[in-house]
Amino acid sequence: MVLIAIRLLHTLVWAFLAGCIFALPVTALRRRFDWAAILTAIILVECLVLALSGGRCPLTGVAARFTSERADNFDIYLPLWLARYNKTIFGTLFLVNELIVLGSLSRKARVARVHRLTRQRDGSSSA
Repeated sequence: MVLIAIRLLHTLVWAFLAGCIFALPVTALRRRFDWAAILTAIILVECLVLALSGGRCPLTGVAARFTSERADNFDIYLPLWLARYNKTIFGTLFLVNELIVLGSLSRKARVARVHRLTRQRDGSSSA
């Protein structure tokens, strides 16, 4: 029963973090860079936790105390292939989505710069 609770918690945390990664390009398209920064910070905190835990989720160690099973998905309700390649898949998605956010932010800055220069050229510049 404890292992089931740990697996369920681990799966919910994973789903939340995966949702953060999937939401990044949406925030970029909606030009909500404040939310993009929050989502990025959440993912970077998770990366720090994983780095400080030897590359594995701390919940994996907790789950290991309740079973001798060691399949890649013994501690989470994910298909074996997804649990096995989780960091590679979602690390890549995170980087690609961050590039989308940065590209959108760069486009926003370029448009603002052009708008400002146009106003200055037309002599209608105001504070």
